[in-house]
Amino acid sequence: GYSRNMVAGRGFMALAALIFGKWRPVPTVLACLFFGAMEALQIRLQSVEGFPVPAEFVQMIPYVATILVLAGFMGRSLAPKAIGTIFEKR
Repeated sequence: GYSRNMVAGRGFMALAALIFGKWRPVPTVLACLFFGAMEALQIRLQSVEGFPVPAEFVQMIPYVATILVLAGFMGRSLAPKAIGTIFEKR
């Protein structure tokens, strides 16, 4: 079912996966798996009793990982030239 605000910034992470994968399918899938693993880590750490880090910081893990990957490990990534143009079948 759909609930309000259920995407919660995951569109940003999807765009980051495209940029991290340099607009190619296989690296983009690997980037999605990495970001999914960060999301799973965040959920797993929230369920640990007595974890010394506040829940708000644990919830930031996927987003901080996304920013660090894009800012720290990426060079220049150019989008495809035809993005945003209408495809006309001839």
